[in-house]
Amino acid sequence: MLTGITSDTSLVSSTVVVMMNQIGLPEYDVLTVIVLIVLLSAKEIISASSYWNKSLATSLDMGIFTLLVVFASIVIFKISEII
Repeated sequence: MLTGITSDTSLVSSTVVVMMNQIGLPEYDVLTVIVLIVLLSAKEIISASSYWNKSLATSLDMGIFTLLVVFASIVIFKISEII
């Protein structure tokens, strides 16, 4: 009985499937930079107007800080690709 099992398993062909996945950031890096520039510009423009208040400043700062972290990671990743 044990010999029957080993002979059956030897008939199974082995197939190797290789899946390649690029390690890195998605292709949204240009969009991130554009949104960061728009938010920084909006902060400068709105800060000179009468619509400026503390809650608006906090909201813009949260979005800007998050995008600055993403921008820094994009720069670090692009530099590491070159090296």
